[in-house]
Amino acid sequence: MFMLSEQLRESGVVGAGGAGFPTYVKAQSQVEYLIANGAECEPLIHKDAELMLHFPAEILAGMTAMMDATGAKTGKFGVKTKNAASIEALQRSLKSDRIEFVLLGDFYPSGDEYELVYSATGRLIPPAGIPLQVGCVVNNVETLYNVNLAQTGAPVTQKFLSVCGAVKEPQSFWVPVGTSFRDLINLAGGATVPDYGIFISGIMMGTLTFDLDDVVTKTTGGLIILPRDHYLMTRRTRSQQEMHHIGKSACDQCSYCTEFCPRYLLGYEVMPHKVMRSLAFTTTGEEIWNQWAELCCACGICTLYACPEDLYPKEACDRGKRDRRAAGLKFVQQKPVEPHPMKEYRRVPLAQLRKRLQVEEYEREAPYKQLNWRPASVRIRMRQHAGQPATPAVAEGKRVKKGQVVGRIEDGKLGAPVHASIDGKVRAVNPDYVEIVA
Repeated sequence: MFMLSEQLRESGVVGAGGAGFPTYVKAQSQVEYLIANGAECEPLIHKDAELMLHFPAEILAGMTAMMDATGAKTGKFGVKTKNAASIEALQRSLKSDRIEFVLLGDFYPSGDEYELVYSATGRLIPPAGIPLQVGCVVNNVETLYNVNLAQTGAPVTQKFLSVCGAVKEPQSFWVPVGTSFRDLINLAGGATVPDYGIFISGIMMGTLTFDLDDVVTKTTGGLIILPRDHYLMTRRTRSQQEMHHIGKSACDQCSYCTEFCPRYLLGYEVMPHKVMRSLAFTTTGEEIWNQWAELCCACGICTLYACPEDLYPKEACDRGKRDRRAAGLKFVQQKPVEPHPMKEYRRVPLAQLRKRLQVEEYEREAPYKQLNWRPASVRIRMRQHAGQPATPAVAEGKRVKKGQVVGRIEDGKLGAPVHASIDGKVRAVNPDYVEIVA
């Protein structure tokens, strides 16, 4: 009989919440706590709430399996109190007295694993560390759903996601991995504006694209469609050079970016206002100021919420981290991690964040819809996970079945295989993807 970690590796299960870390590695750990992350804090996206509402038994079965594999005596299920229907569904399906719920407020970024571990256990992950160092493993709820499927030998071939924003019918649904964004928008009734951009997996931490032929991966949380002239589009389409130039000329060192930083409030030495000095005070040495960027989690609060002048401290931190890596520099926090006394009073409510982002009009439910639909073609990317990309394992012109391996990982390398998400014929193979036509 296969161990769970072997089943997860063969089935290609990775962190579905966005990081894409191969789950088989976590299943090999030994911990005290297994934490289910159902916090879902990105504005407008509601897919995890829908998943918990409609598939609670499967999620809890996957959670129990991970607890058994890791030896975790206690399971902590993080979910927001506002998702009352989801909580009720989970409670009805709960069969284990080892699992307890951690009820969270509607704040951003309550789904950050540093925040969630602290809320669930009172433990603080070491600076630049991982939950394992404080006896925890954290899994997104969709990952746990996939863990349950993997126990039956079923690989990851579908993705649960929301399509919302400027679309006629915001919805959540399962689609084959590799489905195009064009198809997803059509499934949501089409866009309500003629010219738009697409935020992939979130406004705050997601990426912006205008490519309708881009495709769903195992980590895609959803699509947010916004008009091309929206405030957020203007902000995100500026060049890095322009962002840094504006910061150099306008930052008055008010320090609001630091005072609202979730990692700073937890006790980590992240100080975006000091990093902003690297844009102007280069004669004193950028490494002096960039060290305060290294523990940044890139949540975007500083850039999109805290800064009264609409500057770009998060992007300055991104650059600072890249520069330090390139120079071989590593920052080590000297002070013990201790939460700021004002931490609980500086939380960012989602409702307030939506107003600041000017997206309140797009805050609508995205109810689950069961689809009887199959795309004409899919493009299966070889890199959908942390670690090494998969290597194509099929040839052009060959027929494949749904669930068949089309990309493999070398033995001993970190990564996850990828599988055909539909029956069909292989139309194209290259190092980046395998394209299958139904």
